[in-house]
Amino acid sequence: MTSATPTVTTAEEAVSGEPSVLEGRGADGASQQLPVIEEPEKLAPEDARQLSKSLFDRLAVLEEGTHEYQYVRNTLIEINLTLVRYSARRFRLRGDDMEDIVQVGTIGLIKAIDRFDLSREVEFTTFAIPYVVGEIKRFFRDTTWDVRVPRRLQEMRMDLARANDKLTSKLGRSPRVSELAEHLGVTEEEIVEGQVAANGYNSSSLDATVNDEEGEASLADVLGECDEAMELVEDFHALKPLLAELSERDRKIIELRFGEELTQAQIGERLGLSQMHVSRLLSRALTGLRTGMLTGN
Repeated sequence: MTSATPTVTTAEEAVSGEPSVLEGRGADGASQQLPVIEEPEKLAPEDARQLSKSLFDRLAVLEEGTHEYQYVRNTLIEINLTLVRYSARRFRLRGDDMEDIVQVGTIGLIKAIDRFDLSREVEFTTFAIPYVVGEIKRFFRDTTWDVRVPRRLQEMRMDLARANDKLTSKLGRSPRVSELAEHLGVTEEEIVEGQVAANGYNSSSLDATVNDEEGEASLADVLGECDEAMELVEDFHALKPLLAELSERDRKIIELRFGEELTQAQIGERLGLSQMHVSRLLSRALTGLRTGMLTGN
């Protein structure tokens, strides 16, 4: 198949002789016309490679921040977008919008352009593709988890998946935690932590339909149970200011009785009071709290 070769004109031809910001200067200070490329996405791969070399040469002698520098940089991005689309194809089965993947990959392309050095004598495509693919993989790693977990655990999930497939094929059964740990060179605790974290990769909606003995129901109807302690939250909230109004000694008695679960005799020994005195103080304090709660309600 023969690729269409887009027209390349100079900036001077493009603007009919008018002064143009696309006119740059070489290393010797001589004025040089920068190319205007029509339909850069239709450039043949070989043409794109050759033009990229020329533009990188030009970029190296232009002053960063100038119109000319920005134009050459943008042109490099445009003519190399095919690298991004090529790299994005391998992720087409992930279920995400391909346009989003291409946009993310373009960020990697821009990083590659900004960091490329012609003196390395490496083809730009060879240098750029790892940047593009790495940016796309980072996007999936950081955004596709339903529950946010640390990056090391996200990476552990991928390592575990590969190790599990390899050992299952080798052993003819699912590998044990100890075998996974030995294969990956980590502790068993790290393997277990990674397996638990992997549960956060996908989640189900509470409205999802499940089948139970009585027929279909939503997941929310069968998951979990009522926590009776939740009914006490409001009471605790109302009790807090009432406790603050008690004397320091009364608060201490309540703390020892209900916090440390000491008997009245033990509280008396701790505070140097008789058991009867502790009983009267405790009864008075609890009566005041009860009255305050009822009045507040």
